[in-house]
Amino acid sequence: MISLRDAHQQFVGHLKGKSRASATILAYGKDVDQLVDNLQNAGKTDPATVTTEDLQSFMQKLANENYTPKSISRKTNSTKTFFKFLKTSNIITEDPATGLEHPKFENKPPRILSKLEYRSLRDAARSDIRMLAVIELLLQTGIRIGELAKLRVEDLDLENLTLHVPPFEDTRERIIPLNKAAAESVKNYLPIRPKTPNHALFVTKTGRPLLIRNIRTAIDRYFRVAGIKEAKVNDLRHTWVAFQLEAGVPMTMVSKLAGHKRLTTTEKYLQFIQSKNHEGKVKLEEL
Repeated sequence: MISLRDAHQQFVGHLKGKSRASATILAYGKDVDQLVDNLQNAGKTDPATVTTEDLQSFMQKLANENYTPKSISRKTNSTKTFFKFLKTSNIITEDPATGLEHPKFENKPPRILSKLEYRSLRDAARSDIRMLAVIELLLQTGIRIGELAKLRVEDLDLENLTLHVPPFEDTRERIIPLNKAAAESVKNYLPIRPKTPNHALFVTKTGRPLLIRNIRTAIDRYFRVAGIKEAKVNDLRHTWVAFQLEAGVPMTMVSKLAGHKRLTTTEKYLQFIQSKNHEGKVKLEEL
């Protein structure tokens, strides 16, 4: 018999073997670890003895502890994925998580910055040449913060005005056009970039790659300086997608450049923009 704790370790190894995103592995691992602790406290150590009622009791316990419906839904998804793995691995014969239902909750609409807001953010960072280049690339290309942190100097082609986005964990490799604002901001940054054998595009003063948490902290600070409330780094990506669609750039083109795995992900933005029926523009909108 394999214990729940050992099964948890096998599950994490399985996710790593499938090259799932590190954030996904961490989240699933923590969720299942919390579940296993709860089941063990209830005297359950054998995965085969876990029932749907056990799982429902765990989710109810989370609700009683004031976890949000969205958090419980995520933990429900982690639980379902865990027990599906156990079933396909022949560790259990019956999957108790199939009868587990997600709680109902409303997804918040994406935060789309207005022109006044993203121009204020740009102005707030004007004296910080490196962070201004970071903000412009995020705003003008719609790439993810994790993708930006992985950019190398050679990913930039300032002659042909393109940006190569290398594959990052489970995201897609692609080439994105660079508009004037993005290109100029990077051209201004490169001469002051510290001399370092490291190929990372954005580096610290000591030449080390600028980490995701450093980028997020710096941009959050400029959001506060600009007086922009309830905004996060990923909202720059939301803003790029929404403005391109509103300008009439074909949805298929926006989806491809954004690296969305499904067109339906891009399609969801249509309900949050003004213009929806004039696709046909070929050139990307400059924000």
